[in-house]
Amino acid sequence: MKKISILLITILFLNCNKEKQANELQVGTYRAVLEVQDNEELPFVFEVESPKKLKIYNAEEVIEVDEIEYKNDSIFIKAPVFEGIIAAKFDGDHLKGSFTKESLDRVVPFSAEFNNELRFDSETKPTQNVSGTWETVFSEGIQDDEYIAKGIFNQKGSKITGTFRTTTGDYRYLEGVMDGDVMKLSTFDGAHAFLFTAKVSDSTMKGTFYSGNHWKEPFVAKRNENYELPSANELTFIKDGYDGLEFSFPNEKGEIVSISDDRFKDKVVVVQIMGTWCPNCLDESKYYTKFYEENNDKDFEMVALAFEYAKTEQKAFKSINRLKEKLNINYPILLAQYGTSDKAKAQEKLPMLNHVLSYPTSIFIDKKGNVRKIHTGFNGPATGQKYVEFKDEFEGFVSELLQE
Repeated sequence: MKKISILLITILFLNCNKEKQANELQVGTYRAVLEVQDNEELPFVFEVESPKKLKIYNAEEVIEVDEIEYKNDSIFIKAPVFEGIIAAKFDGDHLKGSFTKESLDRVVPFSAEFNNELRFDSETKPTQNVSGTWETVFSEGIQDDEYIAKGIFNQKGSKITGTFRTTTGDYRYLEGVMDGDVMKLSTFDGAHAFLFTAKVSDSTMKGTFYSGNHWKEPFVAKRNENYELPSANELTFIKDGYDGLEFSFPNEKGEIVSISDDRFKDKVVVVQIMGTWCPNCLDESKYYTKFYEENNDKDFEMVALAFEYAKTEQKAFKSINRLKEKLNINYPILLAQYGTSDKAKAQEKLPMLNHVLSYPTSIFIDKKGNVRKIHTGFNGPATGQKYVEFKDEFEGFVSELLQE
């Protein structure tokens, strides 16, 4: 009787253990899919190292995720820094659920297949090669929506990596394939989910850009190896009638911080206009954090003004504090606005600017309090040489101001 009892307990333990493992991520690779408009699929790949840790891959980018929770037959994967969360149920080794951004009321259907590392299924051999530079226009001819961009791509066989640079930033690390004469590119970083598809000829492409399942727009491009975007230092400026930059916003302790405070007097100051929801701002903040740590013993300061779409002040500061903790940011991040990230509303908070064109935007102030330069947008690591050039320009200009 005792042997039978032990056997029953062993069987029950094994069954419970099997059930537990069935409701956990399996170590290995998953192919995830977000459903966007026009029945298109936006794929990305993630690799599970343990039930509590995974990595998302976009070309050279690797995003480590360690905020993973399990409850009954469900899993909740929270993006690092950003608000987005994947909630899904287990279906054997597969997952089915949604990617949600609560503050924006956006829900995108999500699924993932275990033991599949193929981002895009290329059905035919490539007949085109998009390596090089492409002069691009999004929403061509559509009033108030049209904008220009520079496509930078590298193709090896059927695999493509690269990005689109715009006057306000870049679309970060894009990865995909050339399927016959059709280009397919995607990226997912926990904040933004982008899909680009285009029909390509030797010198032109015509396609559609999808952002999640809430936005799509057409784009056209033509080869132009000499194409350059307008200077990022000439797009935003102080309007006539204003002496310089002024602001007073609260920090996480409720203290009002102003550019006129003693902390910033007689110092070179870089003011960062940003949002915790913005991937380009995250890339910039990583760089600025490192630079600040190496230079805050000089007459140098930084301060960030956060424009948050979180619906409450409490949630906005929660996002700010999460960003500061993740990146070990030691310069102040002030809450300039919550409830919307609308750029027109942001400009109302900084009326001396002709506009807030981009998150991020950096304002350089000399030791006398004069605005010396405003840099719109940010060329992040996905832009390659442009990122190197940005860092060189930034460090060179700050050095000049410090020597004055």
